[in-house]
Amino acid sequence: MRNSLAPILFLAILLATSVVTAETPTEQAKLEADFQRWLAQIVWPDARKQGIGRKVFDAALDKVSLDLSLPDLVLPGSRELPSGKQSEFSSPGRYFKPSQVDYLARQGKALLEQWREPLNKIEATYGVPREIIVAIWGRESNFGKASLPHDAVRVLATESFLGARKEKFYPELLAALAILQQDHIVPSELKSSWAGALGNPQFLPTKFLAFAVDFDKDGRRDIWHSVPDSLASIGNYLNKHGWVAKRGWGYEIALPDGISCTLEGRDQGKKIAAWEKLGVKRIGSEPFPSKEKGKQGFLMLPAGRLGPRFLATENFFVLKDYNESDLYALFIGHLADRMKGGGPILGTWDEIGGFTRADVLATQLKLQSQGHDVGKADGLVGFKTRRSLGRWQEKQGLKATCFPDAALIGKIR
Repeated sequence: MRNSLAPILFLAILLATSVVTAETPTEQAKLEADFQRWLAQIVWPDARKQGIGRKVFDAALDKVSLDLSLPDLVLPGSRELPSGKQSEFSSPGRYFKPSQVDYLARQGKALLEQWREPLNKIEATYGVPREIIVAIWGRESNFGKASLPHDAVRVLATESFLGARKEKFYPELLAALAILQQDHIVPSELKSSWAGALGNPQFLPTKFLAFAVDFDKDGRRDIWHSVPDSLASIGNYLNKHGWVAKRGWGYEIALPDGISCTLEGRDQGKKIAAWEKLGVKRIGSEPFPSKEKGKQGFLMLPAGRLGPRFLATENFFVLKDYNESDLYALFIGHLADRMKGGGPILGTWDEIGGFTRADVLATQLKLQSQGHDVGKADGLVGFKTRRSLGRWQEKQGLKATCFPDAALIGKIR
């Protein structure tokens, strides 16, 4: 049954970089007419059931047309895969471009001072370190400087009607209408990224409704213009997802050769003292804090043995709730450390490449067919895929790297 999903998954990946166009003015007009009919016959009844008033609905959608410049769209009745080249996989180390990290850390330090008083209150209220909150602000929207040129309702309506992931975007469209209904934001202010993410924290509309807060007490949950609201909303999100107060996100470590990289993962945690007994040490001169040794640590190897190694706490996985990427969570933790005066990551990232996301997907499906748990077969190299690769390597008598390269993919496939 798992292998039967392969064509669908390949289609989803190929569509992710596609942009569609109606071939003739007549087809364009028909597509727009179908879109307007869908808004009237499907969206309006669903919106009304959720308490959206007709005035709000019309103000948001009366003049909205499809935005065919967006990615991830599929024309109705299309029988051919849209053309679209997939870029080759790039080394995870490129995610940590030194100039970008240095810039964000420098700007973040200044903003920590500028917003000291509200951050004192936010940290006390939600138990999340101010550096973590400001790091997310920087990564998501360049501290509010990033351009958000899109009309959120138009984006979400287009993706809900034509997107390859309609089931994801349609609830977000209804949530965006609820924001207009409940928070009295005019449609012209409801700006977003191309994917419908909103404001400084880049919340999707459902996340806004669940976690945005009015911290400056002006009667609006304003994550577009209010820095206190934006920062407190990030803090509230992390708090509600289980952030453990007075504990960091993790440590860079030296990993002995005798410890298998297949021990990575949240489901294989050990007390930090137990990792120490296996020979794991904090990289650099400082030992693990005494208060940490009785607490759980989790091996985290974003590039397997081809990059730096880390021992993560449960808070690392809270950061992954904000964005499921291991590299994102590591970036946020590292940037927060840099704002506190920490240095760069000391381990080196190998240059890895020569394969595509589709290659990874095919490898995942092959490993699944052999009984490996790769997690979600999506062409992304998550921790379950990494350790499955390592287990395959060990079974073949190879040195486990727990990360793909073109040669390893060729052997498995």
